[in-house]
Amino acid sequence: MKLPKFLLAALLCIAFSSVQAQVKATVTLPDWGVAGSDNATYYYIPATETYYDVRKGEYVYQQDGKWMRTTTMPTAYKNYDLYSGYKVVLTEDKEPFADYDNMRVKYAKTYKGDPQKTYKVKTTRSGKVKIKEK
Repeated sequence: MKLPKFLLAALLCIAFSSVQAQVKATVTLPDWGVAGSDNATYYYIPATETYYDVRKGEYVYQQDGKWMRTTTMPTAYKNYDLYSGYKVVLTEDKEPFADYDNMRVKYAKTYKGDPQKTYKVKTTRSGKVKIKEK
Protein backbone atom coordinates (compact mmCIF):
# COMPACT_ATOMS: atom_id res chain seq x y z
CA MET A 1 0.00 0.00 0.00
CA LYS A 2 2.89 2.36 0.69
CA LEU A 3 4.31 1.89 -2.80
CA PRO A 4 1.17 3.12 -4.66
CA LYS A 5 1.02 6.25 -2.47
CA PHE A 6 4.69 6.90 -3.17
CA LEU A 7 4.15 6.41 -6.91
CA LEU A 8 1.12 8.70 -6.85
CA ALA A 9 3.10 11.40 -5.03
CA ALA A 10 6.00 11.04 -7.48
CA LEU A 11 3.66 11.28 -10.48
CA LEU A 12 1.99 14.38 -9.04
CA CYS A 13 5.39 16.02 -8.51
CA ILE A 14 6.43 15.24 -12.08
CA ALA A 15 3.13 16.48 -13.49
CA PHE A 16 3.29 19.70 -11.46
CA SER A 17 6.87 20.43 -12.51
CA SER A 18 6.11 19.89 -16.20
CA VAL A 19 3.06 22.17 -16.00
CA GLN A 20 5.15 24.77 -14.22
CA ALA A 21 7.83 24.54 -16.92
CA GLN A 22 5.21 25.19 -19.60
CA VAL A 23 3.97 28.40 -17.98
CA LYS A 24 5.94 31.12 -19.69
CA ALA A 25 5.53 34.86 -19.90
CA THR A 26 4.52 35.77 -23.42
CA VAL A 27 6.40 38.81 -24.65
CA THR A 28 5.17 40.46 -27.81
CA LEU A 29 7.67 42.77 -29.41
CA PRO A 30 6.19 45.90 -30.96
CA ASP A 31 6.01 45.90 -34.76
CA TRP A 32 8.69 48.61 -34.77
CA GLY A 33 10.94 46.50 -32.54
CA VAL A 34 14.50 45.60 -33.42
CA ALA A 35 14.77 42.37 -35.39
CA GLY A 36 16.71 39.75 -33.46
CA SER A 37 16.01 41.32 -30.05
CA ASP A 38 13.69 38.59 -28.79
CA ASN A 39 15.27 38.78 -25.32
CA ALA A 40 14.72 42.54 -24.95
CA THR A 41 13.13 43.73 -21.71
CA TYR A 42 13.26 47.44 -22.55
CA TYR A 43 14.15 49.65 -25.48
CA TYR A 44 15.72 53.01 -24.79
CA ILE A 45 14.87 55.55 -27.49
CA PRO A 46 17.62 58.19 -27.32
CA ALA A 47 15.94 60.79 -29.55
CA THR A 48 12.97 60.99 -27.17
CA GLU A 49 14.76 60.00 -23.93
CA THR A 50 12.01 57.44 -23.49
CA TYR A 51 12.02 53.79 -22.49
CA TYR A 52 9.64 51.18 -23.84
CA ASP A 53 8.81 48.34 -21.46
CA VAL A 54 8.48 45.33 -23.76
CA ARG A 55 6.73 43.11 -21.21
CA LYS A 56 4.07 45.65 -20.29
CA GLY A 57 3.76 47.40 -23.65
CA GLU A 58 4.25 50.80 -22.02
CA TYR A 59 6.36 53.86 -22.67
CA VAL A 60 8.22 55.12 -19.62
CA TYR A 61 9.44 58.71 -19.45
CA GLN A 62 10.12 61.50 -17.01
CA GLN A 63 7.68 64.35 -16.62
CA ASP A 64 8.23 67.01 -13.98
CA GLY A 65 10.76 64.74 -12.24
CA LYS A 66 8.35 61.80 -12.00
CA TRP A 67 8.37 58.57 -13.99
CA MET A 68 5.24 58.19 -16.08
CA ARG A 69 3.93 55.06 -17.80
CA THR A 70 1.56 55.22 -20.77
CA THR A 71 0.58 52.98 -23.65
CA THR A 72 1.22 55.80 -26.11
CA MET A 73 4.31 57.82 -26.87
CA PRO A 74 4.60 61.08 -24.88
CA THR A 75 2.60 63.86 -26.54
CA ALA A 76 5.71 65.84 -27.47
CA TYR A 77 6.88 62.88 -29.58
CA LYS A 78 3.58 61.52 -30.89
CA ASN A 79 4.77 61.96 -34.50
CA TYR A 80 8.18 60.36 -33.90
CA ASP A 81 8.93 57.56 -36.39
CA LEU A 82 9.68 54.50 -34.26
CA TYR A 83 10.45 52.41 -37.35
CA SER A 84 13.41 54.48 -38.46
CA GLY A 85 14.48 55.86 -35.08
CA TYR A 86 17.33 54.17 -33.23
CA LYS A 87 16.47 51.92 -30.28
CA VAL A 88 18.98 50.71 -27.68
CA VAL A 89 18.10 47.12 -26.77
CA LEU A 90 18.24 46.42 -23.03
CA THR A 91 18.10 42.82 -21.85
CA GLU A 92 18.49 43.02 -18.07
CA ASP A 93 15.53 42.23 -15.83
CA LYS A 94 16.03 45.30 -13.64
CA GLU A 95 14.33 48.57 -14.43
CA PRO A 96 16.88 50.82 -16.15
CA PHE A 97 15.58 54.12 -14.75
CA ALA A 98 18.13 54.26 -11.92
CA ASP A 99 20.80 54.64 -14.60
CA TYR A 100 18.87 57.26 -16.59
CA ASP A 101 21.48 60.04 -16.27
CA ASN A 102 24.21 57.73 -17.60
CA MET A 103 21.94 56.55 -20.43
CA ARG A 104 21.31 60.14 -21.51
CA VAL A 105 25.06 60.76 -21.65
CA LYS A 106 26.05 57.46 -23.26
CA TYR A 107 23.19 57.56 -25.77
CA ALA A 108 22.70 61.23 -26.61
CA LYS A 109 19.62 62.28 -28.58
CA THR A 110 21.53 61.98 -31.86
CA TYR A 111 23.07 58.57 -31.06
CA LYS A 112 23.20 56.05 -33.91
CA GLY A 113 24.82 52.68 -33.26
CA ASP A 114 25.07 49.78 -35.66
CA PRO A 115 22.38 49.69 -38.36
CA GLN A 116 19.14 48.08 -37.18
CA LYS A 117 16.41 46.20 -38.93
CA THR A 118 12.90 46.53 -37.56
CA TYR A 119 10.04 44.06 -37.70
CA LYS A 120 7.26 44.84 -40.10
CA VAL A 121 4.11 43.00 -39.11
CA LYS A 122 1.44 42.41 -41.72
CA THR A 123 -1.88 40.67 -41.20
CA THR A 124 -3.40 39.00 -44.23
CA ARG A 125 -7.11 38.63 -44.94
CA SER A 126 -7.00 35.10 -43.60
CA GLY A 127 -5.62 36.46 -40.32
CA LYS A 128 -2.14 35.05 -40.75
CA VAL A 129 0.68 37.30 -39.66
CA LYS A 130 3.69 37.80 -41.85
CA ILE A 131 6.81 39.34 -40.40
CA LYS A 132 9.28 41.04 -42.67
CA GLU A 133 12.40 42.88 -41.71
CA LYS A 134 12.68 46.44 -42.89
